[in-house]
Amino acid sequence: MSIRAVDWENWPAEMPATLVFVVQDGQVLLIEKQRGIGAGKINGPGGKIDPGETPYECAVREVQEELCITVKDAQKRGELFFDMSTMPNIHCHVYVATEFEGTPTATPEAIPRWTPLDKIPYDEMWDDDQYWLPRMLAGESFIGKFIFDDEEILWQEVEFSPQAAKYW
Repeated sequence: MSIRAVDWENWPAEMPATLVFVVQDGQVLLIEKQRGIGAGKINGPGGKIDPGETPYECAVREVQEELCITVKDAQKRGELFFDMSTMPNIHCHVYVATEFEGTPTATPEAIPRWTPLDKIPYDEMWDDDQYWLPRMLAGESFIGKFIFDDEEILWQEVEFSPQAAKYW
């Protein structure tokens, strides 16, 4: 299969979204996604940014909706650009938090799953996660661009550095 050309400078993001990773005591709070894009996969909580909502506001709202907790200190660590063949193109803002109120609770959207940082189940996640999640959880900022055919990565580029944060 040939890789389609993508003009990243003029690339159309059809779906702005967020992901949040809560980290405490050597563990990360993941979810088993129950419905929507990524149903059946393990991921961080997150979802589509509503009109008029900032990425930060969306991150807090989505964690509340999916896990019944309120993150207190979400910090943006990265951005992901997904050029997708079988779903809308996604521009995702990625956050890390260490403090929250409430108790992670299963909802119709997600089942909470505390996971040791050294046992993240990449084989049950989107394929791109292995390229950026470990380094982000280690404190690095990043920009990631991926071209997918269905759920298979055809091309990827991830830039890690404090300078990656210049984009936001």
